[in-house]
Amino acid sequence: MRIGTPHILSLKRTLSMLEAVIADGGRSSLTVLACEIGMPLATAHRQVTTLVAEAYLSASGKGRYVAGPRLLGLLHRLDEKQIIANVAAPILHQLAARVRCVVQLGTFENDMVTYRIKTGRGANDLFTRVGMQLEAYCSGIGKALLAHLPKDGREAYLSNGPFVSLTQHTIIEPDRLRQELDTVCDQGYAIDDEEIVLGLWCLAVPLRKHNGNVLAAISVSRAVSTDERLSHSQLLGMLNEAARAIEREAFS
Repeated sequence: MRIGTPHILSLKRTLSMLEAVIADGGRSSLTVLACEIGMPLATAHRQVTTLVAEAYLSASGKGRYVAGPRLLGLLHRLDEKQIIANVAAPILHQLAARVRCVVQLGTFENDMVTYRIKTGRGANDLFTRVGMQLEAYCSGIGKALLAHLPKDGREAYLSNGPFVSLTQHTIIEPDRLRQELDTVCDQGYAIDDEEIVLGLWCLAVPLRKHNGNVLAAISVSRAVSTDERLSHSQLLGMLNEAARAIEREAFS
């Protein structure tokens, strides 16, 4: 008895050919690609002809093909940061259940942190919300993202200082913040120790692509008065474990 919805084998073969063409980047002929993926040449020709007709591929001469205008148009519509958030969501829900704290994911746009995930115990009590943008200099996620900006981007941000003090712990001087961001890079994590709201402590780590670029950061937040069932080092280990899992899923 067949269990589950059957796959469309012809579609799977077409997707395999499309992936092979894109990965090859127009270097090899269709004959070579068909051989590499174990596909009959006649089948490969029918698939590629259809993909060219629908503008998902374009002929580049000598039996070679590259991404077509329709496929490129779809790629431009993708929000890579939101894709990361979609991949991260189930992992962060599990992390929140383990640490019994608020777990968040944020990205950097227009000098602000955009919060894309918020989950865990006490999430409704925390002032942030999904879709909200907040200043970057005073939060754990913000400092994790600022620390990994290109040097000219970071300096452009710091040139906007001194910043507004939200609590007596907020770092507002550009030179002090620069030193703080250097420390974040060196140690691999950022801390907000009551800098954005009194009584709130936050630990954040970046999410890195294979080339080292940082597009997002994740954090664990809890009240300073909370009974510390987990130490800071334990939280950092669990946060880093979640970050590596997200990176494997999102960037593999």
